[in-house]
Amino acid sequence: MIGRTVQNCHPPDSVHVVNALLNDFRVGNKDVEDFWIQTKDKYVLIRYFAIRDQDKNYLGTLEFTQNIKPIQEITGEKRIMS
Repeated sequence: MIGRTVQNCHPPDSVHVVNALLNDFRVGNKDVEDFWIQTKDKYVLIRYFAIRDQDKNYLGTLEFTQNIKPIQEITGEKRIMS
């Protein structure tokens, strides 16, 4: 959700984890953090990225969430476009 605060995308009981991560981004301790969780029929990878300007000033956070269960099931190779 572009423009929505990251904290509002999570249950209240996990906001303290989000706040700690955002603080690490703000002060420059981290630029990326990954989490993964199992839900009913999905295996979800959640990636957070600090967005910085060319002078390395913190501008905000991008959160990317993806069900990776289908990726884990990939076998063989695909070398050309479908």
